[in-house]
Parts: sequence; C-alpha cells; structure tokens
Amino acid sequence: MLAEELIVDNIPPLQKSDTGETALQWMDDFKITHLSVVENNNFLGTISESDVLGMADLGEKVGSYLELLNPAFVKQSQHIFEVVKVVNDQKLSIIPVLDNNEKYVGSITIAQLMKIIADMPVANNPGGIIVLELNQNDYSLESIARIIEENNTKILGTFITSHPDSTKMQLTIKVNTIDIRSIISALQRHEYAITYFEDSSDFNDDLKDRFDSFMNFLNI
Repeated sequence: MLAEELIVDNIPPLQKSDTGETALQWMDDFKITHLSVVENNNFLGTISESDVLGMADLGEKVGSYLELLNPAFVKQSQHIFEVVKVVNDQKLSIIPVLDNNEKYVGSITIAQLMKIIADMPVANNPGGIIVLELNQNDYSLESIARIIEENNTKILGTFITSHPDSTKMQLTIKVNTIDIRSIISALQRHEYAITYFEDSSDFNDDLKDRFDSFMNFLNI
C-alpha cells in the first residue's frame, strides 16, 4: 500500500495567512497536534501545537513562524512501511504527502496508519508470536522459515529490531497457528535463543515458566 492511498481528505492544510487561533481550532477539530502549512500547493512544513501555543499572540499568522516548521514529508509513491518510519522518527501526528513535483497533495494521520496496519493479515489474523535474539551475522530468515514450515506452519509476517551499538538483533515472527509448541521445540533444538513467545495453547513448559518468572522479577 502506497502513501497516496492513505491520505485523509478532510484535513485541510494551513495557509501562511492563517492565524494561530485557526491552527489550534483545526487541531482540536481533527484530534491532531500538527498541521501542514502550504502556499499555492507548495509545502512549507508542519507546525506543532506546542509551536502555536508558544506564539506571542495567537492572532498572529503562522507564516511569521516559518523557521519553526518541520520539513519532513513522504512522496505519494512511498510504501506504508516507509511512512510509518518517518512518522516515528519525526514524532508527528500527521505526515504530509507530496507528488513527484513536490507539490502538496494531502496528509496521513496516525489514526489512519493504525487502522490500515490493524487490518493487515499479520495483525488481524490469529496466530502465535515468537521473538528470537540473534547475532546480526547469524541472521537467515530462510533457515528459520524452513524450521517453521517443517512444522506445517506458515509465517504471516516478521520484523527486526536492533540497536546501533549492539551486534544483537531481535526477530519477531507471527505464524498462522496458535499452538506453537512444536515450533518452539524445533527452534530450541537448533539452538535459537527465544526471548519471548505467545500462543493460545495450554502448555506450560520450562521455557515459558522461566520467561514468566523473569517478567515477574522485572515487575517487582
């Protein structure tokens, strides 16, 4: 899914001539904390609620505060995952969308992103979740997928998290079965480090006991 398919049509951009009062009213109306600012469809940036509240006079024009605007945007042809990254990196409640000529075409809200993601098979379909900790050099999705598929299970989706100052990474896997006992055992036999798993079966083996004990310890 591309950015142009995610645009929310009912949120207008601010013009340079609009006031801080107008900006705050629209932010309240649309339950957002940022608004795009444009001039003749040329994107100037996004202004935040905190920036507006910092104005000396809310009757001033937002065009007087262009130096405060966030220039971040996405192109209409970018994938939803790239959109999510920009929103997360920039801590925005909306992300402006520009066309190939860098003209403003609309904005995407966090609420719209969450709705689309929640409707994706990886989030919407039932299944178990497994988190593996790996050395980055040891990562091979092909090898892991083979182990999972040998247990008559399909991968619905995966994502990777890592830290720049670490050689370790975490691989989160969602599969299409709620009983992942055989998969956990198979991964253990291949010496994969399992840091978390969740399913809807009734088993309570040693690994799950150790994980639950560890989580209880962290919550003390």
